[in-house]
Amino acid sequence: MKLSAAVLLLQATTAFGFVTTGGACIQSSSALCASSSSDRRSFIANTSTTAATAAAAALVSPSPAEAASSSMWEKISVPTEDTIYDIDFDSATHGYLVGARGSFAETNDGGKTWEPRSFQNLDAEEEVSYRFTQVSFTDGEGWVLGKPTLMLHTKDNGNSWERIPLSPKLPGDPASIISIGPNKAEMTTNSGAVYVTENAGRNWKAQVKETIDATLNRISSSGVSGASYYSGQIINEKRDNDGSYLAVSSRGNFFLTWEPGQDFWIPHNRGTPRRIQSMGFVQGNIKNGVWMTLNGGKLLISPKNVDLTKEETDFEEANIKTGGYGITDVAWRTDSEVWAVGGSNTMYVSYDNGKNFAFDKSANKFPGNLYNVKFFKEFG
Repeated sequence: MKLSAAVLLLQATTAFGFVTTGGACIQSSSALCASSSSDRRSFIANTSTTAATAAAAALVSPSPAEAASSSMWEKISVPTEDTIYDIDFDSATHGYLVGARGSFAETNDGGKTWEPRSFQNLDAEEEVSYRFTQVSFTDGEGWVLGKPTLMLHTKDNGNSWERIPLSPKLPGDPASIISIGPNKAEMTTNSGAVYVTENAGRNWKAQVKETIDATLNRISSSGVSGASYYSGQIINEKRDNDGSYLAVSSRGNFFLTWEPGQDFWIPHNRGTPRRIQSMGFVQGNIKNGVWMTLNGGKLLISPKNVDLTKEETDFEEANIKTGGYGITDVAWRTDSEVWAVGGSNTMYVSYDNGKNFAFDKSANKFPGNLYNVKFFKEFG
């Protein structure tokens, strides 16, 4: 099986996921049939108390007429009744998901089925008290981040885990972790700190030399709208394939970028009276541009090679009819195929690099909100 995509959804009742098959239905009490496609795919669904995940291979793009009423996903079951926050794969078949109340599950068939797992160094009573928010794997080495603050590390495909001590003097709470090589990982905090370890978490080296608070105080006269209301925290931190970061102020009134080698984050005006809901990178790379979603279901996309050293960024609004439902995430599967998800389980697909979107009705029958789309192109 080839794996190229996973989608996280927020649902309202029971946990399940979605898969797309080559014109066939998965025969189970929780399965849905999808439209024809040459390869199997899967994606993940999440409930307000539960979540699901799945894997997928490359979708066959339908004609514009088909796209207008497409239904390209099927649901699958997952072994949890708690919210799933993240999923990652280190091969086309092997992956993990993590979530609330100690939720931890493993797949060995590309996301079709999931088995519950536990951390041996956490007893059952302790494990259920944690909300695992991030998981990242590379070649059998993995990292898990949880709340209250907890970091776990494995070098043997999750058979054993080591708890990594973190300093209580960290600026902010750990927000993300990504595996970037043997014994090497990158961690961020919700105050904008970026750290790298090259010895499996024993030591961490700061990459940003100035806090966001200090940067905003220093350039407060430059005219970044909303900087004076900065609460000390950022949200929606996204990392591109080359290590550049994008973040939104917790109030959604401006955004910031940081690239390796820069001493501080660069703040940017949002250029619109609407608050920012979410942001990310076009095709996973800052050089290809950035996208921004706004309250009211608006989606804006910047040009390629946009100059992010400036405070103002040019964006073009995408043609997407959301009916006012907010868009929570956007992801590129190919250079031209783009997926967007949002409130009331709405899904949209574009085949012209995000200029025009059509509705996909896969999740229409399920109340809730979709909140994340994730593609694993390296396994496609």
